[in-house]
Amino acid sequence: MAEPETEPTDISLRAAEVAADITETDQPQEQRRLLRAFNKAVSSGARAAGRGTRAVRRRAGSGSGWLVGQVVAMAPRLRVRDQAALQAQFPGQPAEEIADALIERAAHAAAAAGAGAGMVAVLPVLPAFPAEVAAETLLVVGIELKLVAELHEAYGIPAPGNFAERMSAYVAAWAHRRGVFMIEGGLILAAGSPLARLLRRRLIARAGRSAVSLGPLLTGAAAGAMFNSRETRKLGRDIRRDLRRRAIGH
Repeated sequence: MAEPETEPTDISLRAAEVAADITETDQPQEQRRLLRAFNKAVSSGARAAGRGTRAVRRRAGSGSGWLVGQVVAMAPRLRVRDQAALQAQFPGQPAEEIADALIERAAHAAAAAGAGAGMVAVLPVLPAFPAEVAAETLLVVGIELKLVAELHEAYGIPAPGNFAERMSAYVAAWAHRRGVFMIEGGLILAAGSPLARLLRRRLIARAGRSAVSLGPLLTGAAAGAMFNSRETRKLGRDIRRDLRRRAIGH
């Protein structure tokens, strides 16, 4: 099995930026503006010369290995607030209340991403669906990775290492749905490793939900918003449960 390609693309770089921006604003109008710009850029790129449907299919449609590589490349480019920044943004609130706010904001952002992708699918000129699926998948995974990282910060239990190392650990936490310290089997993201296989399975499932967002008319938007919100909220609560146990142990 080949190693996943970990060079970032325009899609993953944009996804990292937008994922941070839409989770840090509580203004629905601003979220919609950011998502419109993101979807427009993705659609334009997919139709551009040399980067049309066939080129996108060769990468995004060639298998989950491409998505694994893009998630790994995107993670260290996400903007993550540390514990001090979170306490400054939510002054006087304990970790539990900060965690509640982070989970709800991430769930709302993920719902907006699903609804936004569904709305794009009703445009008169349809974008290349493989590109749209890859884009929404990366965007929602970016939102969720940022949530995982900031939950660890909120409870004062960040992963060890420098920022890139911490983000790699949070990719593993995202795949396992566990706090970093609870992960079994190590953090080795080599081709064929248990973590790589789990990450592939998670991304295949995530891409399937993104494809639902591109369903006919507004049904896709509604389904995408519902699925994304539910899954992101569940992820946040699973991670918080582990972090709460660790915090109590401390």
